[in-house]
Amino acid sequence: MTASALHLWQGEFVDDAEAARRLAALSEPAGRVLSRPLPTDVVLGACAAVSSELTDPASALYTRLAGHLPADEAGAALAELASALTRKALERKLRRELGGLRPERLTRPDARETVYEAWAPVGLLVHIAPGNAATVAPLSVVEGLLAGNVNVLKTSSADTPLALDLLAALGAADPTGLIAERVVALRFPSSRREWLRTLCGQADAIAVWGGEDAVRTVSDLAPPGCRIVEWGHRISFAYLTRQAAADAGTLDALAEDVCRFDQQACSSPQVVYLDTEDAEEALAFAERFAEHLAKVSGTWPAPRPNTAEQAEITTVEQLARLEQHLGLTRVIAAADGSWRVLADTRPALDASPLHRSVRVKPLPRHALTATLRPMRRYLQTMAIGGGRADAAELARAAFAAGVTRVTPVGSMLEGYEGEPHDGVYALQRYSRRVSVRASDAAFRTVACLDDLVEPPVLPPAPGGPLLGKEDVQRALASLAPEHAHLYFRSGGSTGAPALSVFTCEDYDNQMRAAADGLLAAGFDPARDRAANLFYCGGMYGSFISFFSILERLNATQIPMAAGPDHAVVAEALVTQRADTLFGMPSYLWQLFHAEGDRLRAYGGIRTVFYGGEHFTEEQRRVLTEEFGVEVIRSAAYGSTDLGPLGYQCAQSRGSVHHVLTDLHTLEILDPHEDRPVTPGEPGRLVFTSRARAGQRLERYEIGDLGRAIEGACACGSHIPRLELLGRYGDVVRVGTYFFNYRRILRAAQERLGYHGEMQLLVAPGSGRELLTVRLDEGYASDPAAARDALAAEVAELASAEAEGLLAFAVETVRRERFERTATSGKLRTVVDLR
Repeated sequence: MTASALHLWQGEFVDDAEAARRLAALSEPAGRVLSRPLPTDVVLGACAAVSSELTDPASALYTRLAGHLPADEAGAALAELASALTRKALERKLRRELGGLRPERLTRPDARETVYEAWAPVGLLVHIAPGNAATVAPLSVVEGLLAGNVNVLKTSSADTPLALDLLAALGAADPTGLIAERVVALRFPSSRREWLRTLCGQADAIAVWGGEDAVRTVSDLAPPGCRIVEWGHRISFAYLTRQAAADAGTLDALAEDVCRFDQQACSSPQVVYLDTEDAEEALAFAERFAEHLAKVSGTWPAPRPNTAEQAEITTVEQLARLEQHLGLTRVIAAADGSWRVLADTRPALDASPLHRSVRVKPLPRHALTATLRPMRRYLQTMAIGGGRADAAELARAAFAAGVTRVTPVGSMLEGYEGEPHDGVYALQRYSRRVSVRASDAAFRTVACLDDLVEPPVLPPAPGGPLLGKEDVQRALASLAPEHAHLYFRSGGSTGAPALSVFTCEDYDNQMRAAADGLLAAGFDPARDRAANLFYCGGMYGSFISFFSILERLNATQIPMAAGPDHAVVAEALVTQRADTLFGMPSYLWQLFHAEGDRLRAYGGIRTVFYGGEHFTEEQRRVLTEEFGVEVIRSAAYGSTDLGPLGYQCAQSRGSVHHVLTDLHTLEILDPHEDRPVTPGEPGRLVFTSRARAGQRLERYEIGDLGRAIEGACACGSHIPRLELLGRYGDVVRVGTYFFNYRRILRAAQERLGYHGEMQLLVAPGSGRELLTVRLDEGYASDPAAARDALAAEVAELASAEAEGLLAFAVETVRRERFERTATSGKLRTVVDLR
């Protein structure tokens, strides 16, 4: 950046003349930019990339930014920025302040109603930054970006270019260009009134950091209706019970709060209140506290105040010394002037001149609210020294007085991710809550209005190696405890059961996304009575997940679970008037046949939502024609490792699903090479989980085959679609030939009219391997005829047998003899006994 290039404007550095020209017409380009939504995904990705650079002292960005800061402050300041920009910190902020990771999407807060709500940007947001906190300016802009605004930052011409360089790096880290076009950063003094007037005059909201004079100036320049977000100076204090005041550890901790940052933070204590009416007791306490302050102050270097600050300190201290003669005050001060305690018998709150200047006053708890309330607009943090009951009682009184934050003594300057600032959430102040009320009939299956407009803007898929199940299982061993809240095991239908771990927040986010998909599938939480018949127990997640999904939809639910006593299950369905079933196809198939007479007589099952397996076309026909089922649709496409991956809208057929792009990015790679397939061609499905704090699975090869479906969906959604084509495990090698389970099943359906379940068994033989096709005897009565028909239809079977490479047989068995996984109840399509 050259000396003349003082300003950052939508990704490029410009000089004063160019900035002045553009500033005069700022509203027009801002309007164009605001018409293009900024997904929070884009902001999170760019911030995470910059955060990573700031943790590496060898990176070019770290070196550049460190050059703008004093050498003794650079490391701490850049570490603070790096921490604040992590995906974890910003995701927590989004959840706390705006309720979720995609607050900009118009979704239904109550799934029973077709009312859509979202957080929308306030518009053109101006940030008037403070001159005494280098990290505040860029972080305020990041908050504005998370809310989707066009942001104009005004810093002083005396400030370093740190904020400009950091914001330029954020724009460069975003390949979509959406961040860069939403950021303008100007460096000019507030005395340049014409620029300030032009800037504020076009704003929809102004965030101003500073005192009353700064707020007043900005308010005078703001247009009517402009939202002024004040981040002004605040006063904080400590309140001690008698017991806490006598505890040396408490007083040391309080002195630490005073000395850290020399009371320059709004949360630093300026006053210490003692829970007493006795003025002498307060004066005596001041003497004791001065000893602790002297000790702690000696361990913290004290920067010298400037001339104006020293003049204020001297004035306040001398006035207090004069009032000593009236018995109102007592002053205890360091000989070198590095600290002072100003004891006062009057309880009214007075600001401190700072720089380790602490007032001590008596204030009985019954008078706390009335005494402090006149200063309510200035109050921020109160540190309480006392027991649990004291903390509860005093916090209530403090909040009534206007305090916004209560902490223990010793942690006034500490915070937590997502903590409100000055009693409000910044992202809500930088946003508007908007709503759309739509007709029930036309929008019943529309979960999000944005999906009807355009495809989602997704970050590019990451590079790097592909992950397999073994890689994921190995990574679990080093997973941090804070990322491991919920443990699930897979059903094991294609191998040994695998463990998956989620945080509670990730699980909730995934269930909400899956709930939106269920709405698109045609489930109506206002009318449908759902029976959850997925398997439960053994750490298997299907039943629990769909319980959560239906709960988030505010749906009527009969949480029955799959049980071996089909009569009991059927009785509950009839008694509770269930009309919608959720479950595994193999279990539902058994239930309908075991209790066929009762369910036919009931005739109330209208809809079946399935997961984990697929119904064959013949099975669908039987359920429709014999049992009166009107809709048979996938409840979700997902896996235990990644959670929900896709949903089937009301217009989808077969195994076609929309991808849950709120959660994942999908790549489809060539079956044999690690390269993308031509659009529409089949390939391996590789998912990257974006909305997950714990196991961040990137480029996870899930074991499924599929192809992208081109063109718009008849449901009107622009969300990408894929057609599932089976699993790698559906292909088994026997006698040097590869046999596809689905092809053999299709041959049985087409040649034999078969519509039961089918299982392949592979066993070693004395001279050659044995491939057995197992069929349900209820639908196939002649194994020999079935064998001949399959050999004629599947050429590889006949060839391998003719070459003596395998023995091929068909057997018919009772439905109960089919092998299933113990936890999920899924049919094991291929049982390899070799």
